[in-house]
This record gives sequence, structure tokens and C-alpha cells, in this order.
Amino acid sequence: MKITVETTVHAPIAAVWDAYTRPEDILQWNAASDDWHTTQASVELREGGTFSSRMEAKDGSFGFEFSGTYTKIVPHECLEYAFGERTAVVLFKSGAEGVSVHITFDAETEHPIEQQRDGWQAILDRFAGHVEAKL
Repeated sequence: MKITVETTVHAPIAAVWDAYTRPEDILQWNAASDDWHTTQASVELREGGTFSSRMEAKDGSFGFEFSGTYTKIVPHECLEYAFGERTAVVLFKSGAEGVSVHITFDAETEHPIEQQRDGWQAILDRFAGHVEAKL
């Protein structure tokens, strides 16, 4: 099953793209809630390149690696990647209100669909807030 989350970022496309793909920015926004954070991030922004984010509960109780390989990159328009047996597509579209960011990803079977959607949406909302705060 595919899940889609989306937001609009009130910022120029270059700022949105950079914040989504730069490790120093990813460290700032990549968490679904205030009790989580990303402690390490790396990005090799090219088709066939890899990315990785180490996400951890701030109390140290749990952590995991979110990593994968870029399968398609169109700067300022699209990122596609594989992570494990799953895939995701991130679309960036400039418009009058700002940049619309849509992420469609394959659901996993361990957690309920609503929990997955809510988690990815929370991260995307934090991303939008991070970019807008930088302007």
C-alpha cells in the first residue's frame, strides 16, 4: 500500500531543495516529535548515491537507521529512493503559495497505516517550519 503526505513550504524552491538534501539541515528537522532527534545524517546526492539518518529517542531508549539509495534525482523537482524493499517519491512543485512537497512511500507491515502517515506527516511539517524559520 502507498501512503502520501504533503505540505506547502512558503520559501523559494532552492531553499526548500537545499534544506531537504543537506545533512546539516536534516539534523534540524528530521524528527516526528520533540522527544526524538536525528544524531547523524549523510547524503550522497546522485543517482546510485546513498543517504542515512540515525534517529534516536532523546532519552536513549530506542534508535534506528533510516537509509537507502537514490534511484532518480531531478534537482528542484523530484527525488526517488529505495530503502530496504520499499520505495519513496518526493515531488517538489513551485506555485503561487510556495513549494508543494509531496511524499509517497510504501507502507510497512509492522505499524498501523495511520501511525505511519502521522509520523511522516509530522516530519514533513517540521521540515516546512525549519525552512520557513531560516528565511
